[in-house]
Amino acid sequence: MSKTVRFKYFDLFVNAFVTVLLVSNLIAQKICVIGPFWPFSEPFYVSGAQALFPLTYIFGDVFTEVYGYSASKRAIWTGFFASILMACFSAFAVWLPPAPVWADKQPAFEMFFGSVPRIVFASLAAYWCGEFANSFVMAKMKVMTNGKFLWMRTIGSTVVGQLIDTVVVIVIIFAGKESMDTMIKLIIGGYGTKVLYEAAMTPVTYLVVNGLKRAEGVDVYDRNTDFNPFSKGDQVA
Repeated sequence: MSKTVRFKYFDLFVNAFVTVLLVSNLIAQKICVIGPFWPFSEPFYVSGAQALFPLTYIFGDVFTEVYGYSASKRAIWTGFFASILMACFSAFAVWLPPAPVWADKQPAFEMFFGSVPRIVFASLAAYWCGEFANSFVMAKMKVMTNGKFLWMRTIGSTVVGQLIDTVVVIVIIFAGKESMDTMIKLIIGGYGTKVLYEAAMTPVTYLVVNGLKRAEGVDVYDRNTDFNPFSKGDQVA
């Protein structure tokens, strides 16, 4: 039987998580150049979302570490449905006929908001698979380490979650359009960037996790948790 558990800051962090997720989807289409950095002679090309999207995995680590898998599951589903809603209304806005004064701006609007269905599906599938894998590994490692070595758990869960996320999104978007060699390079580049980002943000994760545990007076261990993403579990408010 499910029970309702109330926390002070959970909803605030869920709102921040969903905001980061939606904004990262909106800015993902811009290609940015960084570098070159020694010892490389060529600059790196990244999407606008690569500086922001990895934060969603840090949020996932915080939810699982502090509030448990059930709370993380609620946050993941909230972000998932918010992304679907954004994609649907973006497509609807593109479909609506523009006013005469807007006609010359319509192509630019379509470029940024008229996402190809395949890309939308790829993003949603990768997000769903990666986030749940991240939360599952984080919860299991916490029990295995008896709550120690937070840095190992945050990086370890990201290694798994981001690998699944990166492979799924690249394969769905580019399979049949690009060569296997190109897809492998995209997977390696994107995956490496995300894992390094997580490692660099570990001190911030420590501060947020420890602060929330003190403020909420909670430290959940998922020892008897149903990890089915579709099960109800405990209600978190």
